[in-house]
Amino acid sequence: MDYVYLGRSGQQVSRLMLGTLNFGVRTPKKESFALMDAALEAGINVFDTADDYGWQKHRGFTEELLGEWFALGGDRRHRVVLGTKVCHPMSDWPNDRGLSGRHIIAACDDSLRRLRTDWIDLYQMHDVDPHTTWEEVWQAMEVLTRAGKVRYVGSSNFAGWNIAAAQERAARRGILGLVSEQCLYNLVDRHVETEIVPAAAAYGMAVVAWSPLHGGLLGGVLSKMAAGTAMKSAQGRAQAALPRFEFVVRRFEELCRTIGHPPADIALSWVLSRPHIDAAVIGPRTREHLDAALAATRLQLTDEMLGELETLFR
Repeated sequence: MDYVYLGRSGQQVSRLMLGTLNFGVRTPKKESFALMDAALEAGINVFDTADDYGWQKHRGFTEELLGEWFALGGDRRHRVVLGTKVCHPMSDWPNDRGLSGRHIIAACDDSLRRLRTDWIDLYQMHDVDPHTTWEEVWQAMEVLTRAGKVRYVGSSNFAGWNIAAAQERAARRGILGLVSEQCLYNLVDRHVETEIVPAAAAYGMAVVAWSPLHGGLLGGVLSKMAAGTAMKSAQGRAQAALPRFEFVVRRFEELCRTIGHPPADIALSWVLSRPHIDAAVIGPRTREHLDAALAATRLQLTDEMLGELETLFR
């Protein structure tokens, strides 16, 4: 496993990060624990979650699951760079959401309790809160970092100008500010290349891609649908995008057969090959998915392959 620094911080992170959205929901607890053990053994040291993950059962469920896994011992917690998120609603109460100072501090304490840990390595704002000033946000984050509850702060789903505003306010306060931005990025959704990636690069932030397969759209969806084996790729983001991208996805799958590698491997390898993309969050449901993602990190795309992909997905 290759490691990179998390932006301008001194913390090193694996180029694959383990997303936990499926754990305990699509993947049973026992299999989820086995996947976390296997990922850690393979060198993946970043586990990414959010306080509202597991909402299908109850908000906070996934953090509780990770807390159970950490409690198994074996130095699990100290080997993991733990990232979670704050902003999304945690209940119907008006102050149980957003990025107010009240909610940030209370949500962090709740996450620490569910995760059974004393600190969060990367506390990420899950979205922008247009109703809260950056002065209020950074004041709350300073309280948490000074208390040792949070090591670094990151963002997710920000626009380029949000990154600039947040960083300029942080600089005025003389604090580190954001060290990473986690954003949707893959072959079919490349909008972050225009402003988000340049903004992050200018401010010394790492860029982490989530949904590198666009919810399964780039994981061989057409072949799986024809074989009757499509699951996640026939739902959600992939299902919504398929009518628009069916022609190009079909050509993509044909190209992958010519190259001799699975579409998922090609799509993930492409993301990791992009300039200023430091890591990608994977969301395996099975050990097979995890092994395939690990294999993709060893795949070297030639200039010819990259050119053909650029022709398909401009």
